[in-house]
Amino acid sequence: MPAYSRAVERTERMPAQTRPPGVAAVDPGSVLLPGHDVPLGRYTTVRRLLPQRQRRMIGAWCFVDHFGPDDVAERPGMEVPPHPHTGLQTVTWLLDGESLHRDSLGNVQPIRPGQLNVMTSGHGIAHSERSPAQHPPLMHGVQLWVALPDPARAGAADFAHHADLPRWRDGELDVTLLVGEFAGERSPAVVHTPLLGAQLEVRGPAPATLALRPDFEYGMLVMSGAAEVDGVPLAPGSLLWLGAGRDRLALHGDPGSLLLLLGGTPFEEPLVMWWNFVGRSHEEVAAAREDWMAGRRFGVVAEDPAPPLPAPALPSTRLKARDRSGGVHG
Repeated sequence: MPAYSRAVERTERMPAQTRPPGVAAVDPGSVLLPGHDVPLGRYTTVRRLLPQRQRRMIGAWCFVDHFGPDDVAERPGMEVPPHPHTGLQTVTWLLDGESLHRDSLGNVQPIRPGQLNVMTSGHGIAHSERSPAQHPPLMHGVQLWVALPDPARAGAADFAHHADLPRWRDGELDVTLLVGEFAGERSPAVVHTPLLGAQLEVRGPAPATLALRPDFEYGMLVMSGAAEVDGVPLAPGSLLWLGAGRDRLALHGDPGSLLLLLGGTPFEEPLVMWWNFVGRSHEEVAAAREDWMAGRRFGVVAEDPAPPLPAPALPSTRLKARDRSGGVHG
């Protein structure tokens, strides 16, 4: 996931310093990015928070979808047929519900709340994600993409499931470390650039202060509840980009609120993102599409008899590489 019907690569030109309608500047070091709804498969709609015109990346995080909470008691839940990926890692984190991951390496892995799936596409992998026939009544979670640097993006595919992650109490926050290093703890998830992903659960009303790395850029989203981060009110449906150069961050929220802190060193290579591919050029993405449609490179998803998703047609204009702030290259 996600295999979506519209390409994320936009071909319109827009200077990085221009703020599009609906994107509010909060202060010189942060930008509030509203999500927009995107259909995912037949039964799920997600809030897409990255990429956006104003800000396309946070570190190597290049794609952020937040879905739910959705009542799926009388519905199939998540139904995403086999589809391909190149040049990225998918990071899946559920708050409610259950999904079954299948991939072309032969992995068949249920994922439940509190567990982490990390799939590394390398040069190419295919997978599907579906709710089991008997599934919990709610579906709620996030899926994120991480852009892979050289040489990992041309390397072998991999998949890992982590049921045991670092967890600790920090004042009024319960912290679960999904990816990277934070507060002296290290996640078992393998990543290929300096990166951070951490869930913060607010336990009480007192303000909290997080120690940050000044060489990282950061973003924060609220998955449930409400919070104030760096003086900015946040609710589900938007992402606060916090920039780099910070060594601490003040926040407080309603007890029980769940936040996701993302960070990483700025990823400087311009990317071409289109459909389910992350590449560096139009030709690279076009070759991945051709291989998928011809049944090459990506393999067959284990134990999933559904027909694979066809790739959409390439746009009539050449795909342009963009940097992390939305600037166009080439």
